[in-house]
Amino acid sequence: MHVIVWEFSVPSEHRLAFEEAYGPEGAWAVLFRTAPGYLGTELLRDEQTIGRYLTVDRWSTPEDFAAFKSASSAAYESLDRQCEGLVKRHRDLRDKATSSFTTAQA
Repeated sequence: MHVIVWEFSVPSEHRLAFEEAYGPEGAWAVLFRTAPGYLGTELLRDEQTIGRYLTVDRWSTPEDFAAFKSASSAAYESLDRQCEGLVKRHRDLRDKATSSFTTAQA
């Protein structure tokens, strides 16, 4: 599994719109669902830091995500521009948080 984690800081006036766009049924997930290998999105809200969120996007393989980005780059960039006003800042945690993790088998 390939996991992509983003951290967002969202102003209070944009939280509802942000949650709608970035949640598991939001515009990003709808776009991702057009691609093979997309497994789902989770939106996490920090209970201690108001306005802080994480998105967790799951793909079968890194290659599936790369193929999606290549095939859907125009749609991805368009949606990114539409949503950029919803966040104060964002950062990609993929290399920092998930590069050494794999799915645990009980």
